[in-house]
Amino acid sequence: MPDTAYMVNAFDSETAGSLDPELRRIVERRSRLLGPAYKLFYRHPVRIERAQGVHLYDADGQAYLDAYNNVPSVGHCHPHVVEAIVRQAATLNTHTRYANTELLDYAERLLATFPAAIGHVMFTCTGSEAVDLALRIARFRTGGEGTIITANAYHGVTTAAAEISPSLGPAVPLGRSVRTVAPPVPGPAAPGPAAPGPAAAGQAGQAFATQVSAAIADLRRHGIKFAAFIADSLFSSDGILPGPAGFLRPVVDTVHDAGGLYIADEVQSGFARTGDAMWGFQRHGIVPDLAVMGKPMGNGMPVAGVAARPEVVEEFGRQIRYFNTFGGNSVCVAAAAAVLDVIEAEGLQENARAVGRHLLETLQQIADGTPRINAIRGAGLYAGVDFVRPGSIEPDGDAAIAVVNGLRDRHVLISATGPHGHTLKIRPPLPFARAHVDQLAAALSDTLRATF
Repeated sequence: MPDTAYMVNAFDSETAGSLDPELRRIVERRSRLLGPAYKLFYRHPVRIERAQGVHLYDADGQAYLDAYNNVPSVGHCHPHVVEAIVRQAATLNTHTRYANTELLDYAERLLATFPAAIGHVMFTCTGSEAVDLALRIARFRTGGEGTIITANAYHGVTTAAAEISPSLGPAVPLGRSVRTVAPPVPGPAAPGPAAPGPAAAGQAGQAFATQVSAAIADLRRHGIKFAAFIADSLFSSDGILPGPAGFLRPVVDTVHDAGGLYIADEVQSGFARTGDAMWGFQRHGIVPDLAVMGKPMGNGMPVAGVAARPEVVEEFGRQIRYFNTFGGNSVCVAAAAAVLDVIEAEGLQENARAVGRHLLETLQQIADGTPRINAIRGAGLYAGVDFVRPGSIEPDGDAAIAVVNGLRDRHVLISATGPHGHTLKIRPPLPFARAHVDQLAAALSDTLRATF
């Protein structure tokens, strides 16, 4: 696999000469204008011109089934969201320092989806900014700076967020006050009679909490006061580890007993994606101190935020002025409100639950006949498929990337994740239907026959 600055499924720019002339010119122009840090997906990049619903369309008008993009959470270019953006852009677009009701109406609706203990929301433009703000609040509240994360976490690209994102690779060092713990041991894929019960969740939770406790002790040993534990509620970059549901409860107790705050990163798992609940942390029966949200909030518009227990931000707000010129601007808030409209009107949480179950069952049927696949995991419309080398349980990232590119050639778009890049990442927009699952499954089966 080429050196792609630790981005799984990156295009190798050294192969640009093999592309058709027009695409090669675009790739070379990107390199000249944007520099080497910008990456393209797939062995053969896709030139996307437009999108609608769960499909992307290339320059020749060919449709690609989007089984990857969570940012357009209610579907690409949803007409209700588009209309809300256009209407608001033609009326008013300003920051949050003028009094108006649109921002407050949205904040009320958003907070109503959280547990009652969470009563404030602060707005940013991106998930990275939200993580950065949550860390600031946690450090102010606790007087500490020690942060605990999982071993292959991703939380963003600001300086503070990158320092707690080991999945960015060794060229992006962790902060000196950061400690990592191994991700939780994954449970079975789908709900049903064989799914683990409370005892299994408790056992997994205690094992994970023991690791967190040891990391807190190591911080203290080095004279660092503990501030926060932060986790993506689906552990997406660690390989998509959604279960057993409930295993995070002991971790919350461990964090609080040590005087720290629990931060739930809901950028991946929020806004009904898991099907079980609006927010990923709710699957575990916990209430975090802070929850961060990202661009699925506005269907791709730059709006994000931090939801918080009021007591956690009270003194921070008294002593520190917070302002973000574009965070919570009128047009993005209109888009965010429209997203909630669509989730409710189209029953997208229930769709994620029902179609997600069909997705897991279908993937498991494929895996049962494929020795190269040794695990299927998921929650709602977020699924992972682990590939291993023949006759072993050794992770096989090359096989996973071959499948990702084989699917791309069949006009189905996914990616891969995990510390070894061996886990297929299937994460479509929420209107994904059973027929789309069946199309994905047919393309996957065909890819497996052609590849192995």
